[in-house]
Amino acid sequence: MTRIVLQLILMLAAILLAAELFTNALEHLSKRMKLSDGVTGSLFAAVGTALPETSIPIIAILSGRGEHLNEEIGIGAILGAPLMLVTLSTCLMTLSILGRRGLCGRIQPETSGIKRDLNYFLCGFSLSAVTMYVPHTNVVVRAGLSITLVCMYIYYVYATLKASQALVSIEHSTTVLDRMYLSRIGIPMRLMTILFQLSISLVLLISGAKGFMYYVDKCSQMLGVSPLLLSLLIIPIATELPEKVNTILWVRRGKDTLAFSNLTGAMVFQGTVLPALGIMLTPWERHFEILTSIVITLIGAAWCRVLLHDRGLPIWALLCNGILYAVYLSMMLA
Repeated sequence: MTRIVLQLILMLAAILLAAELFTNALEHLSKRMKLSDGVTGSLFAAVGTALPETSIPIIAILSGRGEHLNEEIGIGAILGAPLMLVTLSTCLMTLSILGRRGLCGRIQPETSGIKRDLNYFLCGFSLSAVTMYVPHTNVVVRAGLSITLVCMYIYYVYATLKASQALVSIEHSTTVLDRMYLSRIGIPMRLMTILFQLSISLVLLISGAKGFMYYVDKCSQMLGVSPLLLSLLIIPIATELPEKVNTILWVRRGKDTLAFSNLTGAMVFQGTVLPALGIMLTPWERHFEILTSIVITLIGAAWCRVLLHDRGLPIWALLCNGILYAVYLSMMLA
């Protein structure tokens, strides 16, 4: 058992290193493209730091089409990631500045982009939930809903990039926090250097994700725990670390837009594109664990959307999202 845990840690380290390399390169790419903080957070950083939790379900499903175990790991990872972002990640980000801003303080991102993110997520994730009531034998309807989700994300990207132009004109362009890693070892800072670092991170990410999935399977067998439950709880906690670390660093530096849009942008991606894959490649059926996670995720996202206005979000309200995760955890482990 100890050996398996060590292997899990090793695979996780590879995933996190890959995500860090990817995100670092994407920040520099977005700076070169003169994009806003909102676009960098919602699209580039969000997709980059979402790669660990994205790659695991994709590899799980595609490497074992028709295998119930792989399908459970895939579905659990797909639905567990948005739950973790909305509840635990949001709460940890808020706790990191509680001492500085106080319980009555606020997180103040650029609100138009956050509203857009939450609106798209609530629509897309709700549609994903409704699809569970469509029989898996009804391929045409499921395919139509899956395509709709992908198109929704594509239009979201278009709307976000379009909004970026106006934000850049009023000096909301991205500020790069760190030098690119390859440039630190003497490689000239060029576009090809950025693309090379992106390629390295992708290879490392896929290898780490495949190994992580394998050892999660072994761990679930030894513990006698359902792979679905393990995927809903354990995998998201581990793979959401890039978002958690990035958002905490950004919000503590006063970069509220980058911090919050990193979470909400990842939520949109994971609430549309990944469920579209699950709908087409798995039975995508409702179970108690799945429906409970969906309901709590939607409650947390709706809570943020209702309270969001031009002055941002109150810290006490975001801490309540952590309570939602505690409720879910107690229900699953009862």
